[in-house]
Amino acid sequence: MAAGLGSRFGGLKQIEPIGPNGEFIIDYSIYDAIRAGFDKVVIVIKKDLEQAFRETIGKRIEDKINVVYAYQEIGDILESKRYLVEKRKKPWGTLQAVLAAKDVVEGDFVVINADDFYGHDAYFKASNFLSDSKNDREYACISYPCFVTASKFGSVKRGVCFLNGDNIEKIVESKIDLYDNYALAESLVDGEKFQIKLDTPVSMNMFVFKNNFFHYAEEYFEDFFKQSDEVVLDSEAFLPELVKLKIASGEIVLKNIVANSKWLGITYKEDLDELKTSINDLILKGEYPSSLWE
Repeated sequence: MAAGLGSRFGGLKQIEPIGPNGEFIIDYSIYDAIRAGFDKVVIVIKKDLEQAFRETIGKRIEDKINVVYAYQEIGDILESKRYLVEKRKKPWGTLQAVLAAKDVVEGDFVVINADDFYGHDAYFKASNFLSDSKNDREYACISYPCFVTASKFGSVKRGVCFLNGDNIEKIVESKIDLYDNYALAESLVDGEKFQIKLDTPVSMNMFVFKNNFFHYAEEYFEDFFKQSDEVVLDSEAFLPELVKLKIASGEIVLKNIVANSKWLGITYKEDLDELKTSINDLILKGEYPSSLWE
């Protein structure tokens, strides 16, 4: 998913160079996915970003993996609700981003954010889950301890995972602030505030879905627009909200798979230098080549 506006960062994080040869975060994600056995990438973008993506990341990976572009646009909603478009400045959320890829994803799939670095272990675990799981009702979330995903420069938005054994019972999309011995979360849906431990697993929107998820997504997105216009214009259709709903109904089971790899990301401009340093450290350790695509 690469159609976000990066409002807190102040620009397009998706195409911010962070590697020694101008690589983006998504370069490293695709590199790791190829190593884990994935053979197709669908990049969900706004249509007006297509040229920028094709001339940069597209050129670098076209001969390495099958690349397809899908488009998340504000106007791609129910015809009866298109009068709302002129009042909306940003897309309708992560659920719409996934739906944008529906017609070009043939099988089971993994969802990631283009501006999150998940590390190679996350992709191997996602690949292994798809190989091992034979139940179409069984999905997975690749999670990280909350403190690993924090920023030194302000609050972050994460999906707080509540567990029952190895299964996730619900995910609450939240704004999170870290303190010395705990974190304070505030639900982005209803504003409820709650305290969590620093090692509480959080979702970074890396989900492993069976293809039947698209059916659920279409139904949920239609229902989203059945709310009042005021609510719709002030809301987003969050991917984890649908997942939480289907868990509660018993229609799906969501496995919690904790990644051992390092998560990296840029929420604020100030995070950028630390991210570049971390990438360079991984290169020095031999986890990635200095020139990723040579």
